[in-house]
Amino acid sequence: MAVTANRVGFGIGAVGKDLVYALVTGFILYYYNSVLGVSGTFLGIIMMVARVFDAVDDPVMGVLVAKTRTRWGRFRPWILVGTVANAAMIVALFAVPPSVEGVGLLVWVSVFYMLWGATYTMMDIPFWSLIPAITQAGSAREKLVVVGRVGAALGGFLPAALTMLLVSRIGNGSREGFMAVAIGAAVIFVLAQLVTVGLVRDASERTDSVPEKSPTMREMLSALWRNDQALVVVVAIVISSIAMYLTGQLAVYFFQFDIGDSDVLTIFAVVGLTAQVAAMLAYPALRRRMSTRSILISGLGAMAGGYVTLFVLASAGLHESALLALGAAVLYVGSGLLSILTTVFLADTVDYGEWKTGRRDESVIFSLQTFVAKLGSAIAVLIAGIGLDVIGLDAEASAQSAGTLVGLRVLMFLVPIAFLVATAVVFLRRYRLDQARLVRIGEELRARAAASTGDSANAPR
Repeated sequence: MAVTANRVGFGIGAVGKDLVYALVTGFILYYYNSVLGVSGTFLGIIMMVARVFDAVDDPVMGVLVAKTRTRWGRFRPWILVGTVANAAMIVALFAVPPSVEGVGLLVWVSVFYMLWGATYTMMDIPFWSLIPAITQAGSAREKLVVVGRVGAALGGFLPAALTMLLVSRIGNGSREGFMAVAIGAAVIFVLAQLVTVGLVRDASERTDSVPEKSPTMREMLSALWRNDQALVVVVAIVISSIAMYLTGQLAVYFFQFDIGDSDVLTIFAVVGLTAQVAAMLAYPALRRRMSTRSILISGLGAMAGGYVTLFVLASAGLHESALLALGAAVLYVGSGLLSILTTVFLADTVDYGEWKTGRRDESVIFSLQTFVAKLGSAIAVLIAGIGLDVIGLDAEASAQSAGTLVGLRVLMFLVPIAFLVATAVVFLRRYRLDQARLVRIGEELRARAAASTGDSANAPR
């Protein structure tokens, strides 16, 4: 029963938190650039500055979570507080008063985007830290990751599919529409995380789980630095996430100015979600027949194939929804497999780090997942913002030039392929935690635990 409650609570929480994350990362550039008239280059730069701040904020948050000792455990209090604070920042980002313009508008987006990132970190790090805290390496952990990633995919799908439909039909224009969508998303977010807080339980809530001495930040970061496999996964996640976030940032521009109908984005998102979830649900069956290395190659290959398909279709003027949906399906099958693998890999590096350094730092390791996801999205926004200015896209024009449309396709489909190739190189050359090695690590960790408690009967034989 506890396992079921944990999975349900974790999955629903993933829906809510990725819903608001997708809303901000997918539409913040369009909202401030095309609706409010802020320079794309300025937006890209300020978001990169915000991620530099997160370079300090995320590890600090990981340490704070690791040091937290309450009757409700380490994770749930931070999830609750971070959710409420982040919901307020989301509304502020998309509810800019009409009187705020010029320099004031630049200050507004800079301040609230920074606060949005900080408060999201407050919630996201303890949320993903639940994975290694309530499961051990193996099938139980992989099943929880699948639940979380399917929930995250559903949450990410909703803004992509519904935002532009709702924005154009709510209020007196897109400005009012974005504000209404943001408020609705914030409410759903809070409700979903309340379910997580209410259902999920972990060992940190037991009083006998409290260590005698909390590690210092220096000790924890030092242990993290020595965890070479965690660093490999982190670098690969940054590179691969740039590809998908770049596509997400430019999708609304592509369907509005190249395809000529932003409502087609809904079809694209529905097909993409279906393919992504199908791939995630198929992962356990694939894992019984294939190694993680083979699944990784297949996933990256599918993503690259999807990008090539969409580029060819757009360039040939084949804008039929069914054809675009085919490209979306291929792309998101690969994306679904990759998202499962990277989360499993990161959780496995927690066990590896404990085996290598003697310290189990779930929060510090998973603080990097939050940081790299935001870093990847920020780099994507920087590329997209500067790219839109370079290709000369004019949101006020009735039609874009042929050169502008070619540039948009290159940015959205071909540039991401280069990042996928780099991801493959990093993983295939540097990641070494295969299943056999993880089994040996698990056995040794259990033997150490048994020896430390004097319970030799529990040691593996």
